[in-house]
Amino acid sequence: MSAADAARIPQLLTALRLPTIKRLWPDIAEQCDKEGWPAARLLATLVELEVADRSQRRIARHMEQAKLPAGKHLDSFDFSAVPMISRAHLQALASGDRWLVSGQNLLMFGPPGSGKTHLAAALGRELVEQGYRVLFTRTTDLVQRLQAARQELTLPSALEKLDKFDLLILDDLSYVEKDQAETSVLFELISTRYERRSMLVTANQPFGQWDKIFPDPSMTVAAIDRLVHHSVIFEMNVESYRRRGALAKTTSKAKEVIEQTAD
Repeated sequence: MSAADAARIPQLLTALRLPTIKRLWPDIAEQCDKEGWPAARLLATLVELEVADRSQRRIARHMEQAKLPAGKHLDSFDFSAVPMISRAHLQALASGDRWLVSGQNLLMFGPPGSGKTHLAAALGRELVEQGYRVLFTRTTDLVQRLQAARQELTLPSALEKLDKFDLLILDDLSYVEKDQAETSVLFELISTRYERRSMLVTANQPFGQWDKIFPDPSMTVAAIDRLVHHSVIFEMNVESYRRRGALAKTTSKAKEVIEQTAD
């Protein structure tokens, strides 16, 4: 290869937006020359590296956009403390393919501290790593943003932007105030995604108490109907997950103090 041709390659790769090949091709080409690779192997190696790096950069970008709480992983969730939740079932859902494609929902109910948010965020993280787009948000925060969009006459655009996410995680739905303006935009969001895009909802209150969220009984029934249709429901009625963890740490620390005193 002439020096002129070699000098043109970085420019061409920049124009084609192939930064990984641009960075690695000199070393790979040198190895190719030494080992006598056929041209097809050289090309395949460079393209595979570009595709792999591009995939990792896309996942990193989507992970940042997902706004997931830090430190929430399936491996760090204590499934023994929530026996009604199957690790195998969650790992199957983490593949995402069928239920996300068909727009199914996941609903997690349980008292505060039962691990709903941890499990929802951990599942969201797994799905992002599988290549799906996820957004995690407190329900009250999203409702306020949608309400502001409605006042600015941009609600359709705001809902359309949410459509890019394969899964929308609404945490703590029960804390939405019983206000006509707030609950109407929440209902519109649920209706817009119905049978099209999946939602994962966590709530402290069972369906029987959702009249505290939606002021209109018919709206309550319609919202529940849209969420439950094509859904998987997890009931996590256990003692506070956080309280057990704090108690375990306190007990462990107390044992250490006792042992040190005994010595």
